Amino acid sequence: MVFLVFLVSLFVLLATGIPIAFVIMLTAIVMLGYMGFDDTMMLTQQMVDGASNYILTAIPFFILAGEIMHHGGISKRLVDFAQMLVGRARGGLGYATILASMLFAGLSGVALADVSALGSILIPMMVEAGYRKDRSTGLVCASSLMAPIIPPSLPLIVLGVTVELSIGRLFMAGIFPGIFLGISLMVVWWFVVRKDGYAQAESVPKEKVRAIVINALPALMMPIIIVVGIRLGFFTPTEGGAVASVYALFVSLLFYRELPLNKLIGVLYSAAKTTSTIMFIVATAYSVGWLVTIGQVPQQIISLFKDMIAHPTLLLLMLNVMLLLLGMVMDLTPIILIFAPVVFPLIRAAHIDPYYFSIIMVLNLCIGLLTPPVGTVLYLGCSVSQLKFGQLLRGIAPFLLMELFVLILFIIFPQLITVPLSYLG
Repeated sequence: MVFLVFLVSLFVLLATGIPIAFVIMLTAIVMLGYMGFDDTMMLTQQMVDGASNYILTAIPFFILAGEIMHHGGISKRLVDFAQMLVGRARGGLGYATILASMLFAGLSGVALADVSALGSILIPMMVEAGYRKDRSTGLVCASSLMAPIIPPSLPLIVLGVTVELSIGRLFMAGIFPGIFLGISLMVVWWFVVRKDGYAQAESVPKEKVRAIVINALPALMMPIIIVVGIRLGFFTPTEGGAVASVYALFVSLLFYRELPLNKLIGVLYSAAKTTSTIMFIVATAYSVGWLVTIGQVPQQIISLFKDMIAHPTLLLLMLNVMLLLLGMVMDLTPIILIFAPVVFPLIRAAHIDPYYFSIIMVLNLCIGLLTPPVGTVLYLGCSVSQLKFGQLLRGIAPFLLMELFVLILFIIFPQLITVPLSYLG
């Protein structure tokens, strides 16, 4: 009954349109009253405890690093480097978009940052070169889903903290699936190029190659430093976030020199604003998670799905349908914080690798960022490109279908994730 109260209060409050953090907090109050507790200070204490987790300090560091890179000229260098590598192919600017998103994913960890930083550069370039605006924006938005998969990934940090998994191992688990997703989008683009009739190639003069490579090297080194440093134990994920921030600041100020000191206050303010929003959601969701735990909701879920525990693939399909539906009406971070503690006991009971399922869950919820009615990445794409929502939906359709196909592939063939992880992790 506690689970029913939880779901009803959550979705009724969501329907009111109030901010998600307040929805979660009010849901916790409703559950507290139903369970017979009259001391609301218990929720306050749980919120403080939830936001005080040491590993969560990685979030503001990586957000700050992303803001610095966005304003410091790093995204432009990555676009130039990607275009140099694949721009000669037919429809080369599209391949360059996917590759640039893959490279930027290793820097930002957030899909919205990917669309904001690269979309403002690549969408006008593609439209000027003769590509359809809806198709160009759709490609940028779809490619941004690599950011929450390829390390460093903020959703994986949140998930790891929520269900007590190793952040470093989660990062390693995301490397191959993220690259696989990028290659899959390139396959779709190959067909789109021929269907839409794009014939031109965007080549880079040979005399500019050396300068482009030299300019891109500092940006390309950052994900290598972070991933290798965490993998070899030189620093923790939290310390890796601090290293990323300092490195991004150093490169932007001293190497590219595109981030004036007088703009640094604005960058810090933007990072602090984003961080406070995320941490408020984390704190409120932690209180709900505590109530869900003491209300024995995970045990109720395991009892509900007990007949499926012996059939892991069927269980995965059912859970993924549920996550897809949730992703259509809620944003990624709140779903992880609220539902991961409910779902993961079931995953462990079915003897499914939790690191494998973590990648499945994050990819699934990322697809929700591209689907109405919430679709935060879609709305940002419309804002960047000045397209109507329906136009962007038509442009993104083939890429979204491919990402759903990749999700199904990962469910049916878990070895696509677990085997590379066995070598990397």
